[in-house]
Amino acid sequence: MWGKALLVALLALGVGVLYQTQPDLPAQVLRYITEGGARGPSAEQAISSAWETLITLPSRQWRKVAVGVNACVDVVVSGVGLLQASALDPGPGLDHEVLHTSEDLKETFIHYMERGAAAERFFSDQEAFQRIARAAAEYPGAKLYVGGNAALIGQKLASYSDITVLLCGPVGPKLHEMLDEQIVVPPESLQESDEYHLILEYQEGEQWASTRAPQANRFIFSHDVSNGEMSSLETFVASLDDFQPDLVVLSGLHMMEGMGRMIWEDRLKEAVAAISEIRKDVPVHLELASMTDMDYMNSIMQEQVMPIVSSMGLNEQELLFLSRAGEGPHAELPSWKGVPDVGRVSDILLWILQEHGRSEPSSEAELTRIHFHTLAYHILVTVDGYWGNQAAAVMAGARVASTQACGVQTVEVGAVELKAPVEFHSSHSEPRVRLTLDPTDPVTVWGRGNVTFHLSPVLVCKQPLRTVGLGDAISAEGLVYSELKPQQMF
Repeated sequence: MWGKALLVALLALGVGVLYQTQPDLPAQVLRYITEGGARGPSAEQAISSAWETLITLPSRQWRKVAVGVNACVDVVVSGVGLLQASALDPGPGLDHEVLHTSEDLKETFIHYMERGAAAERFFSDQEAFQRIARAAAEYPGAKLYVGGNAALIGQKLASYSDITVLLCGPVGPKLHEMLDEQIVVPPESLQESDEYHLILEYQEGEQWASTRAPQANRFIFSHDVSNGEMSSLETFVASLDDFQPDLVVLSGLHMMEGMGRMIWEDRLKEAVAAISEIRKDVPVHLELASMTDMDYMNSIMQEQVMPIVSSMGLNEQELLFLSRAGEGPHAELPSWKGVPDVGRVSDILLWILQEHGRSEPSSEAELTRIHFHTLAYHILVTVDGYWGNQAAAVMAGARVASTQACGVQTVEVGAVELKAPVEFHSSHSEPRVRLTLDPTDPVTVWGRGNVTFHLSPVLVCKQPLRTVGLGDAISAEGLVYSELKPQQMF
């Protein structure tokens, strides 16, 4: 009895303090924050229920999607466990753009683990990589999965029975065996051996000496020449004439970075020439991944790829690096601290569409849609008049982040938690609008000129089973629920 009375008193005190400090918060937000299930549904329950009601497929859906061009087999292991088993001692973290030795691997892993951030690197020494790969495959608990952004996106799309997927990439026998039966692989993409990528995972709160992970994530590295040279790109584009897709998804550009400037400079021009051959009425989605070479990112952004794609997917690390490379908003930030500020993220997304997209009618660029995802929330930003059903699309992406991380089919409210900000601003600088999260209608919408933003919170899995591939699943799910408006063709 006394316990219940004390709980009620503390809740009342909390509501009073919160209302005095933030009196403009909607009443329902205050109730969900403070009650948390004590006398009604929690915010997590309200959001999950709203998703089930509000997420609906568009009237016009993709039937045939072509995906390329990176594919591999992922070997997923405990990062700390593998490095300890390799007799590597913990120490200070240090970021290396390319890994040459085991020490480079250890230092870069620690650098990102202590930030809880995802990253991907190329390991230049083939023999050393193969030794580490053998040790990883033999490590207790190691698991093999479909890997590579293109293959992962293809797998997710193929889970919808009415979507046929064409996958082009270096597909070896093990990967081919693991692919969904609805995925069509051209004979030219089949090769005798698989490419392997190592995924070093860590859990929230996991510790190695003085390094402690603030959240669960993963570090990826490989010595992958086939994907690095995008050797399947021409096969991919040549296959489109017969396949006749409604949508093209392109990934793997980040793999070329590790090949060195002499290779990527020419190969990127060849990639642009190949992509330019795709029919203009077929939208192309570009999935970005971790990069470290600013010159390479600039080539993708300003001179080469970004202006000729319709849609793009990226996370907070890639967004900030992109802004740094192009001297965009908030480029002075060394890194995000905690949950990325919505106002700053909004500023960078708007800048991308204004500088490299079709936010102006006179622009010749094709880019009209960006899907941004971070652990706590997602934003879909579009130029008005080109895309529909984006509220459902951003919620669907957030929902799959919750279910896939927890390894379940539907959201389990007890296994997830809300980490998104309850209150945020539309921009970091004036003019800016103060916005709030409503758990019963978990999409916040605002506009800046002719650009519209849709934000949905993520219900973050407390004990994720697997973090690799989440970004690919998010982007794929967002595309499934997106609709290209017929009066505006690319």
